[in-house]
Amino acid sequence: MTPLDAIMAALKALRLNMLRSILTALGIIIGVAAVIIMVAIGAGAEARVEMIIRSMGANLMIILPGSSNTAGVRQGRGSRPTISEDDAAAIRSEIPSVHSAAPSIRGQAQFIYGNLNWQTQIFGATRDYLDAREWPVARGRAFTDDEIRTGAKVVLLGKSVVDSLFGEIEPIGQTIRLDRVPFEVTGILQQKGQSPFGFDQDDTAIVPLVTARQRLLGGRWLSGRTVGSIHVKFRNPESMEAGERQLRELMRQRNRLRPNQEDNFQIRNLSQIVESRAETTRVMTILLASVASVSLLVGGIGIMNIMLVSVTERTREIGLRMAIGAESGDIRRQFLIEAVTLSLIGGLIGIGLGIGGSHLVADLAEWPVLIEIDSVLVAFGFAAVVGVFFGFYPAHKASRLDPIEALRYE
Repeated sequence: MTPLDAIMAALKALRLNMLRSILTALGIIIGVAAVIIMVAIGAGAEARVEMIIRSMGANLMIILPGSSNTAGVRQGRGSRPTISEDDAAAIRSEIPSVHSAAPSIRGQAQFIYGNLNWQTQIFGATRDYLDAREWPVARGRAFTDDEIRTGAKVVLLGKSVVDSLFGEIEPIGQTIRLDRVPFEVTGILQQKGQSPFGFDQDDTAIVPLVTARQRLLGGRWLSGRTVGSIHVKFRNPESMEAGERQLRELMRQRNRLRPNQEDNFQIRNLSQIVESRAETTRVMTILLASVASVSLLVGGIGIMNIMLVSVTERTREIGLRMAIGAESGDIRRQFLIEAVTLSLIGGLIGIGLGIGGSHLVADLAEWPVLIEIDSVLVAFGFAAVVGVFFGFYPAHKASRLDPIEALRYE
């Protein structure tokens, strides 16, 4: 019997028991579809985390002020002003791996345009802040050097603020009031979406640092050059580990801290924070795919059971084939092809259901999915391996039957 004859005989046997063949392949269908859907969901979540990383700014660290201790009571972060604009200038000049260091202060302001108003957070910053955050101006323009130096009343708005105040009106060049102070809208920031910490990054506004000090936030920001944070952007990811050590040493020197004193500032590596979330997502993806793979094993066991039943039902057929010259290898090949064919057909149907199910999840649950060709190929290949593995024993059993005993079987 040629391999082609064995394939045709196997397909004929499967067609004779079509319903049973479909039910047998059902486990493989469900398993392959489940693996593809689970991996697509996990890959979509990973892609979303990567998008969030890019939105925060690559290779970024944030320096925050420390906390004060009064009569044994520790106050919250920022209660002790320990970082300044001068620190940002020193970081830029003394650490070669730093691309930019942007000092900023933050507060709340009520925005008013016409009969509409909106309260949001406001940042007083320099142009380095936009560079460190990789936050370009989508429309309009950024601040000029003169506007930054003189504390001009100009503002950049996030998309959420624009949508809340202007609707269909063009905001560029319009005058709005921030806590009763008139400001000109010079630009609209590119949309960033949600941050890794869950807040809307586009619900914000940026004004020159001097302007925020003197005209809006006032209070403790009026005296001296202290700031609420410094965004430090490194030139590449490889320099961040050594750069963090240099950053800490420089800040300790500038704050005149002795070796036995704790840091009176905080350094947050945003890349590490978000990467840990990405790693958690990857682990969950592997876990989900592993659980879904159990369905493939269950489907393989189903194939082996049905093939054993098929061998018993076709014992006389096997004896007749052997009597007219079929060898053990031919019988083994025929039953093995039947098992593998069942698995591959189930795998193909499962791929279709998996891709369709992934899109359905994306539409109904509004969850990002990303179908990866590697996961599809692995699931299909695993289905073929399952067919070979669980089909071998029934095929081997059929090939070992004694022809005379098989012909006598009732």
